[in-house]
Amino acid sequence: MLSFGIKDIIDILLVALLLYYIYKLMKETRSAKVFSGILIFILTWLVVTHVVDMRLLGGIMDQLMSIGALAMVIIFQEEIRNFFSTIGTHRRMNIFVKMLRQSKSGNVSTNENIMPIVMACMSMSKQKVGALIVIEREVSLSEEIKTGELLNANINQRLIETIFFKNSPLHDGAMIISKKKIRAAGCILPVSHSADIPKALGLRHRSALGISEKSDCITIIVSEETGGISVAEGGNFRLRMTSEALESFLREKWVVNN
Repeated sequence: MLSFGIKDIIDILLVALLLYYIYKLMKETRSAKVFSGILIFILTWLVVTHVVDMRLLGGIMDQLMSIGALAMVIIFQEEIRNFFSTIGTHRRMNIFVKMLRQSKSGNVSTNENIMPIVMACMSMSKQKVGALIVIEREVSLSEEIKTGELLNANINQRLIETIFFKNSPLHDGAMIISKKKIRAAGCILPVSHSADIPKALGLRHRSALGISEKSDCITIIVSEETGGISVAEGGNFRLRMTSEALESFLREKWVVNN
């Protein structure tokens, strides 16, 4: 006689939550249909081997399952990487580490770091100069930095405006700021495929959201069409920000790690 208790209910719920979470991540990367097909195949395999007990078909599907595990790693290597990165950068999972680092260093960003960025954004906003500035926090952006031109320069308003000047060769890419330095410019960022992004927002906003989905960075966008200033963090937008709101946001969210 089969026994079914609370432990089994919890087990089923945890598996259901895990599958839902994976499906949600896959949906954002347009891999949901492939993932759904894999789930259907797994369910069919379970029915054939454990319920109907078809030995020949079950044996063939067993071999496919053993090969399929390796194939899934190859096909979904980017999604798997994003999955574990998302877990590691989740706000609730990471809050204790952040508290320790803040209490240890107490190195919250000051006017020296924040104001040149805010002033540059306001100036570019008035002139409708497009800009994309990524501020690294806990998660390293070394892979994205490698795609651009290395600078390792001090944070400076005039330098930021010069980089994003319309005739500059680096104006189309993203600038990445890390540890009180402008590390690189002209960087290439992953583009978000979220269906929730308003159609009025362009490629800069999609790139900003894409990198914010993969890491805990802060991304500032200045729209070339409207001059509006937005911030992307944790896969969410804050649109139409004023200079005061941007300054306050950076003071609250940006902690520099030496």
